[in-house]
Parts: sequence; structure tokens; C-alpha cells
Amino acid sequence: MTVGFIGLGAMGQHMARNLQRAGLLTGAWNRTPTKTEALAAETGCRAFATAAELAIACDFIVTCVSADEDLLAVVDALCPALRKDAIVIDCSTVAADTAREASKRLAAAAGALLDCPVSGGVEGAKNATLAIMCGGEQAIFERARGVLAALGKTAVLMGPSGAGQATKATNQILCAGAIQAAAEAMAFAQAEGLPLGKVIEILGGGAGSSWYFVNRAPFMARGAYPAGFRVRLHDKDLRICREMAARHGAVLPVVETTIADYARLLAAGHGEEDISTIFRLKAPLFTGTSSGE
Repeated sequence: MTVGFIGLGAMGQHMARNLQRAGLLTGAWNRTPTKTEALAAETGCRAFATAAELAIACDFIVTCVSADEDLLAVVDALCPALRKDAIVIDCSTVAADTAREASKRLAAAAGALLDCPVSGGVEGAKNATLAIMCGGEQAIFERARGVLAALGKTAVLMGPSGAGQATKATNQILCAGAIQAAAEAMAFAQAEGLPLGKVIEILGGGAGSSWYFVNRAPFMARGAYPAGFRVRLHDKDLRICREMAARHGAVLPVVETTIADYARLLAAGHGEEDISTIFRLKAPLFTGTSSGE
């Protein structure tokens, strides 16, 4: 089994390392060559010069890119050189329709796509504990199980092409609600003069807790928001959710509120910070001077 990796961002670099630890990684390609070269120097894998060169050498190709247009561009670069029956496992977060279009293009080149967006943050990517939501054919999913097992703790086939991305959109709505609630709760606790570390300790095991409260409330307590799930990326994802909901004639209040909050954070230059930086907008509510600054 030969596996190539495309997209060595905050999540992808850890996912590629986990494939290497499992003895599966043949090599990688990234638009920024220095990232590929660094991974090759670290792991001994091959640094491919182009996506097509990687396609020639690999039976499985894992992709993790930032946007819909990036995925389609990568698929178009792979298709002319794709091995027969090669499987692309796409771990990006894109629209369900984009996943279906990518699947069609790969099928025309005798390949196949599993849309496999992931959840679990940078921590999950690093520790290979990601939850992987898959869309595609059962037979393709079964063939890919070994690769998926090296990337995450749980992989579930949710339905046909696009179902993985629809599930991830559902997850992103949950993330929006969880980070909003965590930030408002922490701002309230701060205003009440409570010791924030103890608040996190006791409430982290309570009924109102969430992954975001346990793992990101400490960022809020410290007032430091290192890049995890970046604001600009969650904003992009929620706009996908908005478009999908609109097709059903629905407007989702949590999505709309969070997009509006992110607009303020982006304008203030916080787009590369973790989404827990939304605390910047919540803490001032108790002084009546809410600001993204």
C-alpha cells in the first residue's frame, strides 16, 4: 500500500506524520515546497515536486486543503496521472456539492473519492484520535480502512458522496454553539470574580461541559489564542452551512450570530487565531463596551 499526502497545514502535517508512523507514507506534496522538504527530512519520505508526480506513485492520496477551489484544483492536477482504481481520501472541509463534483472528476479518470472531513482539532490530528466522517461507496470505504485507522480513532461511512461533508457541516454548527456558550460562560464567571481555573476544573466534568469548554476555556482564561481552529476557517465553514441551510429555506440563528462575530474579529486582525478568541467580544459585554480589539 502506497500513500501520498497533499496539504501540510496545521492539521495535515500531523496526519502525515501518523501515516509515516504506521509505515504507510510514501511521500508528500504541498504548494509551499519548504513544508514538503521539512517533512521529508524529518521522516525520510519522498518530497514530490508536483501533485501529478505523487499521483503516479501512490495507490491512496490523502488531501487536506483549505477551500473548495483548492480541492478541485488538486483533483484536476491528479487526474491525468492517477493510477487506475486509486482512492483520494479528502479530509478537507468543503461543500457537499464540491465533494460530489470532485468524485465525478476522479471517477472519469478511473479513480474514486471518499469525502472524509475530520473533527478533533490539532490535538486530534497530532494524536491520531480524529473522528472521520466519510461519504462514498461502501467498497471504497472498506479498501481505505487501513489508511483511515492511521489517522483517527473513529471512521464512519455516513452515506454516498457528499454525506461526509454534510455531517461535517452539522459538526461545525455544533462548534459554533459550543464556543459561543463557552465564551459567554467564561465572561460571566470572570465578571463574577470567580477563579477561572477552578471554574474550568469543576464545570468541565458537569452536564453543561463540551470539548470546547474543556480544551479552549483555558485559552480564554489566559487571554492567549494560539492557532488551533482558526477563525477564518470556521467562518468559511459556517458560510457553507448557511448556503446548505438556505436550500431548505432555513436561517440558522447560531450560524448567523457567529458569522457576524467573526466578521468583527477578522476586521480586527484576529483571523489566524483560534476561535476561542471570540472571548474578546464576550468579556466586554459586562462593561458595555464590547469590541473586537
